[in-house]
Amino acid sequence: MIELAVYNREGKEIESVQVDEKAFGGRVRYPLLKQAIVMYHANKRVGTAATKSRGMIEGSTRKLYKQKGTGNARMGSVRTNLRKGGGVAFAKYARDFGKDMPKKQRQMARNSAILVKLKSQDVVIINDLSFSGPKTKEFAAILRNLKIDRSCLVTIPQLDLNVYKSARNIPRIQVLPLADLNAGDICKRHKVLFTKAALLSLINEGSQSSQ
Repeated sequence: MIELAVYNREGKEIESVQVDEKAFGGRVRYPLLKQAIVMYHANKRVGTAATKSRGMIEGSTRKLYKQKGTGNARMGSVRTNLRKGGGVAFAKYARDFGKDMPKKQRQMARNSAILVKLKSQDVVIINDLSFSGPKTKEFAAILRNLKIDRSCLVTIPQLDLNVYKSARNIPRIQVLPLADLNAGDICKRHKVLFTKAALLSLINEGSQSSQ
């Protein structure tokens, strides 16, 4: 069991929660975690670089002059990559670098990433994180009270535009609802800030799947 302190907005410890490692798979599955991170980075690639090949260049396919007897080097059509304005040899083409994993594997990789953060004491719990409107200054003050001065992933139970807008102008802070939580974003940030409700939802989900 891992015991975590729960803090309020002022950074004062108000209670604690017990986290059973079995709710997150019981152990860190490093090969699966690496596979998920590779997928995360591959899906970030745009893959839109493209150049024109010979087949994409306008012009006749007729041979410019006969092969022999002219004294010139042999030459094909105007589309050849050997001439100015011709196509590119081995041209780049737009491609999709995306990878995929089964849903169950993605969940297991996410749980392994959370377990790594738990064991390294890089998980912070706050009892509540709601705002009446976008409050960047207030959000920054909460992070200072919690002694979060490096990159952090803020995890909330569901999408909250006020929380998102409060954090979007703070450098190295990312807000994700629980449904979008993934191993790549967890490992990308130094700390993970959970609301108490979000963490309990994850624990309940893990406990039910382990039964």
